[in-house]
Amino acid sequence: MYKMYCGGALLALLMASCSTGSKTNDSLNSPDNNLTVDFGVNAKQQAWYLVKRNSQVVIDTSSLGLVRKDADFSKALKVADISESEKVEDTYTMLTGKAKDITYSANQKTLHLENAGGQKMDIVFNVSNDGVAFKYKFPETSGDVKYITDEKTAYNFKSSTKAWLQPMSKAKSGWEGCNPAYEEYYQMDVPVNATSPIGEGWIYPALFKDGDTWVSVSETELGSNYCATHLKYDEAEKAMKVVFPQPEEVFAKGAALNPESKLPWETPWRILAIGDLQTVAQSTLGTDLADKAVTTDVAFVQPGISSWSWAILKDDSVNYDTTKQFIDYAHQMKWPYCLIDAGWDWRIGIDKIKELVAYAKERNVKLILWYNSAGDWNTVKYTPKDRFLTEESREKEFKWLHDMGIAGVKIDFFGGDGQSMIAYYHDILKSALKHKILVNFHGATLPRGWQRTYPNLMTAEAIKGFEFISFEQNVADAAPQHCAMLPFGRNLYDPMDFTPMSLDVIPNINRRSTAAFELALPTLFLSGVQHLAEIPEGMAKQPDYVVNYLKDIPAAWDETKLLAGYPGKDVVMARRKGTTWYITGINGENKAKTLDIDLSFIKKDGFIITDGATDKWESKTVKPGKTTASFKPYGGFVMKF
Repeated sequence: MYKMYCGGALLALLMASCSTGSKTNDSLNSPDNNLTVDFGVNAKQQAWYLVKRNSQVVIDTSSLGLVRKDADFSKALKVADISESEKVEDTYTMLTGKAKDITYSANQKTLHLENAGGQKMDIVFNVSNDGVAFKYKFPETSGDVKYITDEKTAYNFKSSTKAWLQPMSKAKSGWEGCNPAYEEYYQMDVPVNATSPIGEGWIYPALFKDGDTWVSVSETELGSNYCATHLKYDEAEKAMKVVFPQPEEVFAKGAALNPESKLPWETPWRILAIGDLQTVAQSTLGTDLADKAVTTDVAFVQPGISSWSWAILKDDSVNYDTTKQFIDYAHQMKWPYCLIDAGWDWRIGIDKIKELVAYAKERNVKLILWYNSAGDWNTVKYTPKDRFLTEESREKEFKWLHDMGIAGVKIDFFGGDGQSMIAYYHDILKSALKHKILVNFHGATLPRGWQRTYPNLMTAEAIKGFEFISFEQNVADAAPQHCAMLPFGRNLYDPMDFTPMSLDVIPNINRRSTAAFELALPTLFLSGVQHLAEIPEGMAKQPDYVVNYLKDIPAAWDETKLLAGYPGKDVVMARRKGTTWYITGINGENKAKTLDIDLSFIKKDGFIITDGATDKWESKTVKPGKTTASFKPYGGFVMKF
């Protein structure tokens, strides 16, 4: 027996397909039966799916299918078989992110299809309590390479749906032609059919709301044999559609842009976290369905805080004496890392870098070095560059870094989402992992679960972060709202190197957020290495209780709870490390407010640091239980229990 949904404008089509007596449609429920995906092939011989929450349509009837250069799997399809439902479970440990020990449980069915030529394609559906995921598979074997020219996947939201979307940038636009780098502002609470201001659609994760149901759309398990995708509203289908990168987004001229591979072949998972806002914010689908870790040799992977001179002091701070000061700063703050930014190869030099490595080691601090990803996809002149473009040069550089005692690299200025560029990311991560080097990608794409596959991937920028605030006043003006969006968007699944926290002054910028707002960001934002912007001079001006708090904040978490919030307006997040809870709150709006929060899950007293009524800071004891959190305009707080 199977359950089938026949409703809306497709009633006649579905009845026609059902009347043949063959099984062309089916349904799959989540373990708690709150989510349902209906799927099949309609009377027009096209694959479709539909998603419901509590029997209410969330994603209306939407297209599925792929088009290969040699075969079309978007039409003239027939159902060869639909598998029985089976339970899939996975338990895994994350070294970074919102939770440590994670269990994924879902029900799964596979729709086995054949096209007009008898060629096979499967669509695998997983439904968990927090969402729906599906992927395409070509199960046959080929000796030749196949090419996908189009993906028909669509998300047909109701016209009443509102959306929170970050525009995809125009390739080779921006400073030195560095785009796309996932560094645009979110369009918030806009119609689902809103036009992207840049014209290139929207990146993941994309957030939607209709009634009391929230949906976050993204992708994960992106391997070397597929390009990264994004979304674009299709006026003909009246739905969001998966689209491929722009032609310029390749590793080199003639390199792979769209997907190409021999068979058998699987696409990345298309993932939809679905539920109330708390369910979506706490979802781990982005790593649940990522490829498993390629190694268990991970003792060298140590999350933590890093000092960093460039954020406030810029290029001239990349010198020997200033770096020694920031090593001392990290040591005094009990932070494990210090980042040396662009130009270290000539501003400091190899011999002096070796001295700094030894100096840092004496103080229990490890160094991270900046690199230019190079290639001809941009015109950036910063060095060192050209070190990772070939396997031979990657291996040589990572071995040298490991032998010298360098802990990690920050690699900047990538060039897009084409398959060849995605393969470059994988090549770097594999080689760095082999030599036990931590990796931070900047000017980069969304990681899409790579931090599970490669535990040495600590973070990635892919956001309009602090450096932009330090450049332009209009960015600083928009920062509080932007920050209040990120836990529900960009930072939902993947680590984000926003490089937060200015407690004192930003040269030539009037910071809009309060100091307590800034103090909240390192525990609100998820990043395996959290590079903090504040410099020693600014830290020296803060009260002891603020400094001591910052000496003991984790960069990886055992558990996360959303306590209150609304995208772009405010957020209160609880994160646990061991037996200690950190409660973080920020107000993204220019008005005072209070939010009700429930701290009943906490069993002992703690303290709060917040904006003072008359002074800059205020600290006092706080008790567990139901309470009210008060915010100044653009204000914030941290609690620790």
